[in-house]
Formats: sequence, C-alpha cells, structure tokens
Amino acid sequence: MAYNKRFDGRKFDELREMEAKVGIIKRANGSAMFRIGKTIALAAVYGPRYASRDVYSRVMKSPNHGVLRCNYNMMAFSGSGDRVRPGPSRRSKELSLVIEKALTPLVNLEEFPGSVIDVFIELPQTDSGTRCAGIVAASMALADAGIKMKDLVTSVAVGKIGDKIVVDVNKEEEDYEDGMADIAIAMSTETGEITLLQNDGILKKEDLIEALNAAKKGCLEIKKLQIKALKECYK
Repeated sequence: MAYNKRFDGRKFDELREMEAKVGIIKRANGSAMFRIGKTIALAAVYGPRYASRDVYSRVMKSPNHGVLRCNYNMMAFSGSGDRVRPGPSRRSKELSLVIEKALTPLVNLEEFPGSVIDVFIELPQTDSGTRCAGIVAASMALADAGIKMKDLVTSVAVGKIGDKIVVDVNKEEEDYEDGMADIAIAMSTETGEITLLQNDGILKKEDLIEALNAAKKGCLEIKKLQIKALKECYK
C-alpha cells in the first residue's frame, strides 16, 4: 500500500525539530536534556562510586570493570494518550535494560573496577521515540559527567509504512493500522557499531538495509546537535 505523505508534512528522511542542553541538573555528576518533536528526555548521571553490598548484588560486581545501571521512567502525566500509572512497570524495566545495553558497549567501564554508574532518565512529555530520546540524553549526560566513551551514542526510530521507509516515527505513524514496522536503532556513527536494533513488524532484508542507512543519516544529524550542546556548556 502506498504511503505518499507523512501526517506532519515532513519529508520521509526528515527528523522532527530537536533541542539539546547539557548540565541542567547541578547536583548530578552529569546531566542533559534532549527534545525531539514533543518527546522530552531528561538524564542525570551519579557516580562512579564504589559498589558496596547495598548498591547491587555481589554477583554483578567485578574487579575488572564497573557496572552501568539505567532507570527509565515516564512521568504519570507525560503520555499523549492515557495517564501513565506511577511507579515501576514491566515496560519501564524492559526499556531500562534496553537503554543500558545500548550504552554499555561504548562506555569505558574498565576504568572503574568495582564501581557503579547510575543513569536516571525521566520523560516529562512523550510522543513516541522515548527509548531513543532517552539514549541520546543519557549519552550526553555521561559525557558531561566526564565518563570516557569510545563515541557518543546516537539513536533514532525508523519505520516502514506501506512502501516507504520513514525516519523518526511520530505517534500517528506509530499507530498506523495498515501495516507498520517500527525499528529502534542506536549506534556509534564513528565506528558504525550498532548497539541496539529492535524491530516490531515484518521486514524484508532489503527494507532493513534501507532502514539502517536512513537511521545512520539521522543519527549523524543528532550527533551534531549532541556535540554542539556539549561545546556550548563548556565554551
């Protein structure tokens, strides 16, 4: 089925309007805000600190490297639909782990043996692409905290609607009923390493390759904004 025009009038490879700031939470070791469209993600980093028994299980503790922990939370009033139930949920726990796994490969945890770095991500306003926005904000917050990384992590959601690949899926596209594949991607644009690839839908191999290429182009745009926000904070 043909999909000829996006609901918000954007080009198929065009991102929503973006904004990024660093150093927004003074008591955190590092912090950042990232807005894309109507979705806003706030991230705060605490640590590294010595991982005593009250921090996490002894099984997780390693003398060779530290541990990154992420906590994702959508505020009760944040959703564009129904009110979000306060407190931990199955979805918030899943996305906390997804974000943690997307960030960990590019963070030099070997420099912090026996330590833990906590990243808290709050979504005060959401309109799709929340995990991707959380990853982008968390990556900037880690950089603001002085945590060494191989590269900033960038992330965007790409979709296949009808016969078109679209970048930065919005809420109307996410809810599209006539066949929709939603792909969340996180990556290092420097090395090309993909740290997150989640697909909800059916895709052909050639469609996935096209989606990955489109995502990389979008991630390059996002990374420029990440770097600009970090430079503005420390100029």
